[in-house]
Formats: sequence, C-alpha cells, structure tokens
Amino acid sequence: MPATAHSHQPRRRRRTSRLLVAAATVVTAGALAAAALPASASPGGDTRGHGDHGKGHGHGHGRYQDVQLLSFNDLHGNLEPPAGSSGRVTEVQPDGTTKTVDAGGIEYLATHLREARKGNRYSITAAGGDMVGASPLLSGLFHDEPTVEALNRLDLDVTSVGNHEFDEGARELARLQNGGCHPTEGCYSDKEFKGADYPYLAANVLDEKTGKPILKPYWVWKQRGVKVGFIGVTLEGTPDIVSAEGVKGLEFKDEVETINKYAKELQRQGVKSIVALIHEGGFPASSSYNYDCDSPGAGDGVSGPIVDIAKNITPQVDALVTGHTHNAYVCTIPDPAGNPRTVTSASSFGRLYTDTTLTYDRATGDIARTSVKSANHVVTRDVPKAPDMTRLLDRWSTLAAPIGNRPIGYVSADIDRDGTESPLGDLIADAQFAYGRAQDPETDLALMNPGGIRAPLTYTASGAEGDGVVTYAEGFTVQPFANTVNLKDYTGAQLIQVLKEQVSGPNEAAPKILQVSSGLTYTLDLTKSGADRVVTDSVRLNGAPVDPAATYRVASNSFLAGGGDGFTTLGEGTNELVGADDLAAFAQYLTANSSATAPITPPAADRITVVR
Repeated sequence: MPATAHSHQPRRRRRTSRLLVAAATVVTAGALAAAALPASASPGGDTRGHGDHGKGHGHGHGRYQDVQLLSFNDLHGNLEPPAGSSGRVTEVQPDGTTKTVDAGGIEYLATHLREARKGNRYSITAAGGDMVGASPLLSGLFHDEPTVEALNRLDLDVTSVGNHEFDEGARELARLQNGGCHPTEGCYSDKEFKGADYPYLAANVLDEKTGKPILKPYWVWKQRGVKVGFIGVTLEGTPDIVSAEGVKGLEFKDEVETINKYAKELQRQGVKSIVALIHEGGFPASSSYNYDCDSPGAGDGVSGPIVDIAKNITPQVDALVTGHTHNAYVCTIPDPAGNPRTVTSASSFGRLYTDTTLTYDRATGDIARTSVKSANHVVTRDVPKAPDMTRLLDRWSTLAAPIGNRPIGYVSADIDRDGTESPLGDLIADAQFAYGRAQDPETDLALMNPGGIRAPLTYTASGAEGDGVVTYAEGFTVQPFANTVNLKDYTGAQLIQVLKEQVSGPNEAAPKILQVSSGLTYTLDLTKSGADRVVTDSVRLNGAPVDPAATYRVASNSFLAGGGDGFTTLGEGTNELVGADDLAAFAQYLTANSSATAPITPPAADRITVVR
C-alpha cells in the first residue's frame, strides 16, 4: 500500500459539460432544456486526452500500448468513511479464511487512485453510475454539490448515469452537469456551483417528446494516437425504482440495443476500442472483494441481469464496467462470438476501485482482449488522507454542522439493516405507523421498503456527540430520500396481494421484503416459489386474520405509495393523505421514545416467520 500521498500531474481540461446542449434544442416542459442533445450535435464532446500521469508504461510507442482503466461505481455521495458494516469489505485469505477490512472515504480514495496512476501516462478514470443520490447528509444536504466537487478534484474522466441520478429529476441532473445555483435553495457560498468537469453519459435515457438522449450517449478519450470510446447507460428498469416525478417525461431504452447502436456509430468514427459503462450488475458466488469468477474453484461465477446483457452486447465492445447491485467481482463473460470479455464491479460507497489494463493495438485501433488484466483493490484507511479532499470536507462540514450535529435520539446498541427482516426496518416501520396514527387514528399498519434504508444506526459515536447518541446527520444517512409518509386505504385482499408482490412478478428473482410495523405478522416460506412463498392464511394483524373484504389504513413512504419497487397494488390505494418528510417522522419517533437513560433497544425482528 502507498505510504505517502502523491498528487499526479494536473490534467488539462476543457469544460466538456458546456458542450452538452445545442442552442436550437427544445425539450420537454422545460424540465430537460439544459440537458438535451440533438442527434446533429457531437455526442463525443471533448475527445482530447486529459493530460500526463507520468512516464510511459507498457510498450511505449510501439505497436501495443497498455491503457490503465481505473473504475468504481455506486459512490452515493459517501465522502466520509461509511459507518458500520457499510464501511467494510470482506477479504479471502490465502488459507481460505476471511477477514473484514475497514474501507472507503474520499480522502483515502483520492490517495489510492493517485498512487495507482503514477507511472501510467495512459490512464483513464471512469465510473458506473450512482455517484450521487441516497447520499449521507454531508453531500445530500447540499444536493450533492460536494460530491461533484470531490469527483472533479479526483479527476474522474467520465461516468454513466445510474437510477439515483434521477432522484431529483432530469432538471437537477442537468444542473449537476452544467452548474448553477439550486433553483430553490440558491448558492451555498459566494461562488456559483460550476458543475461536473466530467461528462455524465445517458445513452438510453431519452426525452419522450424528441426521442433523443437527454445527455451525451458516449465520449471518446484520446491520448497520443490512442482512442477509447465510452458508452454509458443505466438499467432499463430505472422508472420502477425511482419516484415517478424523477423520471417524468423520460423514456428508458433497452441496454443492449442502445450500446450496440452507439458501438456502431463509434466504429464509423474510427473508434474501435470501446468500453461500456452499465449501471446494472450481477450477484457473485462470493461476497469477497477479491472474488475472481475465473479463478480455479471460483464456483458459479456471477448471476443476475448483467449476464444476459453481457452475452448480447456486440463483440465490438471490449470491456464492461458495471454497478447497481453493490457487489464486487472481476469476471469474464463470453460475448456473442463466444470470446471472453471482462466484466467488473467495485462494490459501493468508494470502498473499492478496479484497476484494469487494456492493451491497445495501434495497428488496428482495437483492444487485444487476450491481454486484458483486471483486479479489485481495497480503499484502505492506512494511507495518508489527500489534503485537498480534507479541505473540501472541512468546508462543507462547517456548513452542515449546525444541522447535522443535533441529537434526535438514543440507542443502546447497533441497530442493523441486514436480513430478510431487520431491526432497523422494524424501527422505521414503527416510526411511520406512529406518525400515521398521529395524523389519522384509524391507521392500522405501516410498510417500509428495504432499499430505502441506506445505513445502520451505530452505537459508537461518529463525532463528538457521544456513544449511543443518534444525530440528525446519522438519521439522514439512514433515510436520505426526502420521501413523505403517506396514508392510503386498501382492502385486505389488496394488502395480501402487496405481500405476495414481494416475491413475485418483477421481484420473484430478487425478492424485496417489506419491513412491517408491530402487529402485522405472517409466514414467508422460501421453500416454495413465486407468490406462494407468502402463506396467505398466516397473515394476521394484532393476532386476527386479515379480512379480504375489510378496509385497512396503511402508512408508507411516497415511493411505495406510488407503486415503486414493483408494488403496483400499493399504487392503487384510495383516500390518500400526503404527510410530512419520512426523516422527520423517524426523528420525531426517536425523540419521543428514547432518552440518555432509556435508549431504544434493537427490535427483535420477529414479525416475519421465515421458513427455509
């Protein structure tokens, strides 16, 4: 590991973000006006190399040139080291045992990447989406401007969009790219936010009215005659996991068809070395960060959506950088011609980065795929912090401190979010139930989606607040989406159907088990398949069977109430009451139900009986 921090040579940049918009383009309802890109514009934008990282590496100016591709994904605005289990990775030792390693933090990521670039003149840094969104308070409180600033200093070259880039809609994504003060909160300092120096690629995200990508579909890196094209897409199912308002006016196209389309366009431009940045991923057979699908005894490799995507993307694409599932893997998956192709993912929250060597053939302009090498590396915290990142964090922390340091409750131990039913999931559901009862005493229960719980509550103090104290910043990290707590009426039959939708339809392959408030119990039989995994006659409320003909008042966040995460039946409820912010409901519950002498203890997580 590097012993000291090194600043690599500064890279000369042209503001590529300013090239995203053609002056004559008119976009949907004004919401996308700053981001649309007509087909006649140059989608590649700035194709110049971003400078010199040191001495030549590989084969010099001969026929073959090694190109270093450093990549990561799913940062989610985690500028500070993530807390608890979210800040660790699992490592397999030579003897087959495992250990956990503390990882992450932008100060350490910068040091590791700068050290990795040393001696590599041909070095590119790319990302696989979800750089922002679902962010801790330090970034989320300021609409992720701190993360964009950090990535600019990190010399990120290019990233695809992910689903979370649409949490606040296309207009806000355009602002993050192009700069400008927030439309309602204004500027956070005396300087206007400059936006991202790197391009966001959104090849498969179209404006419904124009049929054109809202951002660049691809970008080309050039350095001393070497050209590498990057195509960026997010998962086609983004509208199913983002609030309806965030994707209003947008169309999300098939990942494979889109990548193949733009690979042909790049080939026509003479760019034959192509990397796809795909915000969709897989599930490896091992949870170890250094899992290599192709090593002897690696087991079943990787499964999930990325496998079919990789098998159908044109052989013209030489490597895939993926994300979304927050897993770590380095694999080869055969392309349609049957040739191996590297597919990587670097976990999440800045805990890992991937170092891939692409051998560029100057004679053909293509990548010699048999020479591709790739490995994931831990962003350990045993290296010096990058001073410029420390200064950035200090500046934003000073602004956030008056809000973030406010105590909102007390816990007696860590309250985890892991498991089919988690203690933290139960706690949040209880908080939303209590909020619902305060608004309408007829409220019967609450449901919480597990994906909306972004971090555990930890007993150990994150700052000067003291052990066991829950600060507003910690609560924000748990629930950063600014959803509202809504109340809706459902029949008992609909409520049972909602539970069945956890394990059927779009959720059958990867179940999304709702966290339930106190009083709702049922059995989940995982030995069965599909909707049958929910045992219908086991569903009870306060000990009584749920009556299919009765009406039940249910509290849930606005994302679920709108039918998000594949819960279409939740979108069909009636008599809706839109309530306050879900974080405010959580904070109110913690404050009302805990004190320094009587902290909240972790719930037992015994409301769902799981049969395996």
